[in-house]
Formats: sequence, structure tokens, C-alpha cells
Amino acid sequence: MTHRIGIIGLGTIGQRLLANVEKHDGFDVTAGWDPASDARAEVTAGWPAVRIGASADDVIGHDDNDIIYIGCPPDYHRGYVEAAVAAGKAVLCEKPLAIDLADCAAMTDLVETSGTKAAVNFVHASSAAVDAMEAAVKAGELGKLVRVDLRIQFRRWPRDWQARADWLRLRAQGGFVREVVSHFIYLTERLFGPAELIDAIVGYPDDPALCETHALAQLDCDGLPVTVAAASGGIGPDLVEYTVWGERGSLRLNDWFNLYASDGDAWEPRLPGLTDPRGAAMQHQLDNLAALLAGRPHTMATIAAAQSVQRLIETMLSDTGADAA
Repeated sequence: MTHRIGIIGLGTIGQRLLANVEKHDGFDVTAGWDPASDARAEVTAGWPAVRIGASADDVIGHDDNDIIYIGCPPDYHRGYVEAAVAAGKAVLCEKPLAIDLADCAAMTDLVETSGTKAAVNFVHASSAAVDAMEAAVKAGELGKLVRVDLRIQFRRWPRDWQARADWLRLRAQGGFVREVVSHFIYLTERLFGPAELIDAIVGYPDDPALCETHALAQLDCDGLPVTVAAASGGIGPDLVEYTVWGERGSLRLNDWFNLYASDGDAWEPRLPGLTDPRGAAMQHQLDNLAALLAGRPHTMATIAAAQSVQRLIETMLSDTGADAA
């Protein structure tokens, strides 16, 4: 069965989905909409078969699709999710689910009570590296777990490829804690269960409109300590590194999709035969989405899982929440 997708948001992320759907035989993108005329023109030039809707409501309500992908800034997510549910469409929503926890709760309740098939697009839901890491943890391969460390460093934020998404640099909706750290909070809760925020320190620039420059946090997963250290600014290569330390061995997820292992010596690739782990993960995400829509087992992130992540993220970012945690 081929599932027909309507896209809300035709910028970089929306076009990335388009490019990956082209390679997958389970989906077609039938329609899309974006408020920016240049984004609409790019999609028309690159994917002429995609109908450009007159509005978001036109795409959501039209019968040429059965699933709506919501790839716009988070302030708009709740309204579009509600419209998709009302139209009887399935939903794939970008993270963060919302920045307002009341919106998160309302969206979660709506999806669950309506029975809508819905998922949130966390990249670690369908990664071969994460599958291997999860299997090793569950099998006890690493021995007693000692701690988990997340280290993130960006030379600049937003990154160059995100330059058109100006909202990402603003405190109201953006920042790398919401956009990047959230992926790894999802991963942590997938691997180790619910996380509790113990403490957080978040630094901001003098301009109150701008997002954070660094964040340090300590979390706990049923006695397993999880540390987060994330920052932007400074010359050097970007770093995204997630390490699970065990008494018999350790695993490291580097640059999102590359898995390394150590038994005390140098880090060695755990999946050396995987030549394009990023591309493979994106195709596997579509496989999992197709399984969700068909009612088969899948590993897509649920709306409820995204709500749990966002509770932690927004508490981490809040002035009172960080102090009180």
C-alpha cells in the first residue's frame, strides 16, 4: 500500500522528507504548503508532481492524502494536529511537540482519545546504531551501567543549513536544547525508562530575545546518572556524542548515527558494514511509519513519549524549573 503524505512546512526539513520519500516505495508526497513563496517555488521546481495547496487547511482537508507531516515551528503544531485529527488524517509531527506544556497535554489527550495514528519524528526511533545499543543494554553486555553522558558542541547556532529557520535562534521557540538535546532525552527514556531532572544550569546571552548559549543538566533514570553538557560558540568541529558507560564495556553514539564500542581499549566501530547510516536511518524511519499506519509493530516515537521529553526540556529551560529541580 502506498501512503499519501501532505506536508505542512516546505523548508529544509520538509524538503529533506521529500527527498527521502522519493527513495521509498511505501509513500508518495501529494501536496504541500508553506507561507514562504521561495520554499513553495523550490518544491515546484524540484518536485513538480507535488500539488502546492492554497493554505495549510487546504492540504490538511483535501482527500489527496491520508497522513499529514507537520514540519513547521512548534507554536503551530497544536493547531495543525487538531485540524488533521478533525479531518481523519494520521499525523507525523516534528519535535519539539510544543513549547507550552498545556499544548503538549492537550495534543496527547486528543490523539489518544481519538485513536489517531500519530508519531513524532525523533531520529533515534529507527536507527541501526540505536537498535544495536538497545540490544546490548538489554542483554547485559556492558555489565552494570555506570552512567550516561551527552556532549554537544556547535560552532554556531543555528547551524549553516538551518539559516532560513530564523526562529531557531530565538528563545521563544528555538535553541539547541529543544532541537537537539530533545532527541537524546527521547533516546535516554527509550533505553532506560523515565528520567527525572535533578539539576540544570542554562546560560543565555544579554539579548533577551536570543536562545541559550550553554546548558548543563543532571538527570536520573532509576538510579542511573545521566549528564548533559551542550553549548554553542567557539572554533572547532561540531560534536554530538552520547556514551553509555558500563563496567564490562561501553558504547558511544557519535555524530548521531555511528556506533562505537570499547572494552577498555580504543573505540572501534560497532557496525562497520553500514556505509550510509544516516540515509539508512531515514529510510528505516519511513519503514516504521508505514508499519504504524498498517497497524503492525513499529518503534516510532508516540505523542505521549514526546510529551514526556518536553516536560523535561521545558523544565530545564525555565528559570524557576532549573533552580527548583
